[in-house]
Amino acid sequence: GKAVLGPEVGVLLCDVDDAASLAAMARQSRLVLSCVGPYRFLGEPVVEACVENGTSYIDISGEPQFLEGVYLKYNEKAVEKGVYVIGSCGFDSIPADMGVLYTRDKLKGTLTAVESFLKVKFGPEGACVHDGTWKSAVYGLADQDNLRKLRKKIGYAPVPVVGAKLRRRGLVFYSQEFKEYCMPFMGSDASVVKRSQRYLHTELQETPVQYGSYVNIGGLGSVLKLMFAGILFFLLVKFSFGRKLLTKYPEFFSAGCFTKKGPTQKQMDGTSFTMTFFGEGYSEGRDPQNGKPDVKICTEVKGPEPGYIATPIAMVQAGISLLEDAACLPKQGGVYSPAAAFSKTKLIDRLNRCGMEFSVISKPEV
Repeated sequence: GKAVLGPEVGVLLCDVDDAASLAAMARQSRLVLSCVGPYRFLGEPVVEACVENGTSYIDISGEPQFLEGVYLKYNEKAVEKGVYVIGSCGFDSIPADMGVLYTRDKLKGTLTAVESFLKVKFGPEGACVHDGTWKSAVYGLADQDNLRKLRKKIGYAPVPVVGAKLRRRGLVFYSQEFKEYCMPFMGSDASVVKRSQRYLHTELQETPVQYGSYVNIGGLGSVLKLMFAGILFFLLVKFSFGRKLLTKYPEFFSAGCFTKKGPTQKQMDGTSFTMTFFGEGYSEGRDPQNGKPDVKICTEVKGPEPGYIATPIAMVQAGISLLEDAACLPKQGGVYSPAAAFSKTKLIDRLNRCGMEFSVISKPEV
């Protein structure tokens, strides 16, 4: 039968350094939501406890190395135990991953390529992010070489390019649509979407969608500030003393964007995001292997402040979807990215009802 939540929710204390306490927690739950970032240092014991004890697991990690490392290490065991391990179910990377699926499902025809542009709006109080996210970024960028080695080890099947090849844009470029400067988004979105598209292609024979992920930075002044900060960051991140400085003084090196306290309530209330997707493809009955794309679509995902409001909404709805839409999940357990796990579920409807809105802006024919 359906588990009914009692009026009292108990508190179980456990410690990532104490395997027995984690195992005891996992044994008492059907699903664990893990918020223990930076995941590269703290995440794995929770995954291990869940998989060993037959408990499903969801996290909000935006760290590709952790996410893909978990796939390499725990996928077979999760399949065997029949549990679902689904990473990146926060702002990284539910809006992007589910947004690409939503765009695909709304296009009349075959979607072959999509680019997303993230715009974060701030209120008069500005915004800031907790330094846990900053630490994840520092160690993630320092460790690109190991991520490449990990991917070699996994030996991913190449994802075929269907339709016109999506061109890669430069490090900074001017967008005609937004009338402002943009740059590639440094988060995990592109890697998560690629894993989902690979799964949907190899397992469900769906047409893989090419994807590019960008962020709007604004006018020329913002570009110059960001480039200066970026150069400093990349110089420091290469050396252990540089990483120590960056993690010890996040506020200084991020010009106040990352703090040890995180944002105030006022800052959160004034912050929101919009992710806009520009998709192209081939109209019904046309072969996407031939000729130029002839249909376009524009969709968007809108939501509240990304780190503290949108992330829990995404994570909790993913959890509810895993428990209540169980019949629509992939047939077998395993380590999945969000769109791979949730493509057949009602997750997008659930998110829409909770303040993360997916909508079609226009369906212009070319």
